[in-house]
Amino acid sequence: MNSPTLQDRSDKQQRLFGAALWLGVFTVVYNLGEGIVATLFGYEDETFALFGFGVDSFIEMISGMGIVYMTWRIRRQPDSGRSDFERTALRITGYCFYVLAGGLVITGLFNLYTGNAPQTTFWGVVISSISIVVMIVLIVGKIRIGRALQSDAILADANCTKVCIYMSIVLLASSGLYVWTGFVYADSLGTLGLAWFSVAEGRECFEKVKHGTHCHCH
Repeated sequence: MNSPTLQDRSDKQQRLFGAALWLGVFTVVYNLGEGIVATLFGYEDETFALFGFGVDSFIEMISGMGIVYMTWRIRRQPDSGRSDFERTALRITGYCFYVLAGGLVITGLFNLYTGNAPQTTFWGVVISSISIVVMIVLIVGKIRIGRALQSDAILADANCTKVCIYMSIVLLASSGLYVWTGFVYADSLGTLGLAWFSVAEGRECFEKVKHGTHCHCH
């Protein structure tokens, strides 16, 4: 049986990089749609956890654009380091996460103090459940492509996507708790939980800038 030629391996790599690019583009589009829906329902239903989750999705969209550019760069120059564009995008994204975390902490503490409760968190349950499924599919796809290409950068991006799942779980837990028990502080606690993960995501962005090639997420 004939072994694959260099041309065959090159063609396969190009197809894999193409698939990685499409996953990146889908991530950007999905986060845009999720952000619009989550912020609208969060504002309408007065659930700050869902609203904050939506704002996070917009920030993730910016981060996703950087990932698409990174994949395109690696496809053209596998041994290249992060470009100035990528580092600038990461810094902006990192600062946005920190600002979001600050706003979520203030809002969460204020609501805990006043006992303010949302009208409903039903859409928080729906949106977070969909997000968990989509993120798992994206992670599996990125890991398979990253392993096939032996790309540490793509594998690191897949690992960093786990934080999105953690945030979705926090939203699902707080929204579900309020829907099923009416616990008045559930939304506020969920808001504070999202703030904690926003800080973690902001820190990861600056870690990516610091290390230059790929992130050091856990």
